[in-house]
Amino acid sequence: MTEDQDALFSSVDALLRQADPLPDPEERLRLREAGGLARTAVAAALGVSAQTVAAWESGARDPQGERRAGYARLLAGLAERYPPPPPPSSAPAPDPEHTPAAPAAPTAGVPEQQQHSPAGPAPDDRRDPARTVAYEPDRDRSGRLVTGPPEPCVLCGQPAGHRAAGRPQHCNATCAPGLPLHPAPAAPRSPAPSPSDARPARPAAAREETAGAIARNVAAALEDNGGDVDAALTALVKRAIPDAMALLNSTRVGSTYDFTNYLSTDDVPILKKPGRNDPDLIWEGRPKWRNTGAERGPARTVTALDANGAYLSALKTHLPIGTLRHAATGEYDRKRSGLYLITPPAWEHDDLPSPLGNREEPGPLWVTDPTLRLLIRLSGPRYGLCDPPVIHESWTSGSSEGLLERFRREMATARDAAIEAGDTVTLEYVKAMYAKFVSTIGESSANREMRRPDWMHIIRSQAFANLWLKAWKAYGAGLTVVRVTGTDELHLIGDWRGVFTEGRRLTDMKLKDEYRIGGR
Repeated sequence: MTEDQDALFSSVDALLRQADPLPDPEERLRLREAGGLARTAVAAALGVSAQTVAAWESGARDPQGERRAGYARLLAGLAERYPPPPPPSSAPAPDPEHTPAAPAAPTAGVPEQQQHSPAGPAPDDRRDPARTVAYEPDRDRSGRLVTGPPEPCVLCGQPAGHRAAGRPQHCNATCAPGLPLHPAPAAPRSPAPSPSDARPARPAAAREETAGAIARNVAAALEDNGGDVDAALTALVKRAIPDAMALLNSTRVGSTYDFTNYLSTDDVPILKKPGRNDPDLIWEGRPKWRNTGAERGPARTVTALDANGAYLSALKTHLPIGTLRHAATGEYDRKRSGLYLITPPAWEHDDLPSPLGNREEPGPLWVTDPTLRLLIRLSGPRYGLCDPPVIHESWTSGSSEGLLERFRREMATARDAAIEAGDTVTLEYVKAMYAKFVSTIGESSANREMRRPDWMHIIRSQAFANLWLKAWKAYGAGLTVVRVTGTDELHLIGDWRGVFTEGRRLTDMKLKDEYRIGGR
């Protein structure tokens, strides 16, 4: 074979690899779960991150080149072992004269009509333990239960030999201790939870993978560095971004929503900077305010306080789930989140900072959802501090306040435990994880797993809004607000301990400094 032929065949082989068929994203997810494979295991085999595998399964991206060929081979092998269940309408009716049906063994705790129901739940219900079990156990043509090698049950994570809808699942009365396989007997009816309250339970294997991941990383770093605390912390901070993304990925298992990881600024031009050294077009509301009237008054002592973990707390905010869509109208929907062009109301309170921070230019500006929500709230009858903002246009998507809640909770739990134990390594590691996560999910080259500049602006704005509400709480309790700066600094005159709890937890305030003003 000549060199030209070799190059030609290599090019053809590359095209063939590119043409390897891939199933739909939903089927990719089903096949991996049916095989009991963790995203991290698939990622390690293919030489990518778990977040990349999540992007393949959500349809945000498709693999290319050699990885596409390897991924297609994996999915094809799984498809042979775990074919999808046939739709109910395609199942042939039993012929009582030629194929006597073997009676199915009764399932403990399940009403008879459910035991013999031919129809399974909708695909969206497969992750809900209360509904997954409504699937009939897989049976062969003779009516016997289909079995296979023990693999993690999709409900409890413990080994299961039976299958339901092609997935490993226990088909007896209980899964794991404390997790009933079938619904409990009927109880008095209570109001149905709203969709935002309904959170499918994650399999135990996924919960175990997530819970304690931070502690395991810290222990491994200490072991790798011979117990040298400084060296371990340096190593942990260097890997804070990939570790944070791995933690985020693990907390997404069983989530209600599969959000979009990559948002192109070409599609949302308002997110683009006019130039490299120019400021963003999105106004985040960062405050840098001083009460000049208080500074000219009599001599008094000012207490400077810090809000703990401002960005960590701000992860609980309404985030857009999908790609932002433009609307050239002034309508506002609380179920959506994103960016809004508004004309802000006048602010006429010298003893309180403006919710917009230190903006001096008049006219319309682009703000994020937290800033707009705060302005609308303050214009309402409860506060009556300003007029409503005027919305001109927007870029929004359907949203949820809980997208990052499991992610936030894991870091908050590890942070609390580190404070109790005096563990500075874990404390600084967690701080690096959430701070770097927020700062790199925009256009940073340090994080290639996510591109959500809208999220970055929204989370920062939520931190500023949280600080403003702390200032309002102090003001409402009769304290004098002297300064509000950044995401966490609040300077007050008065008995602040009667308003805030002193401490290092997320809900506490930390004493930073005391100084004197006035009397000149």
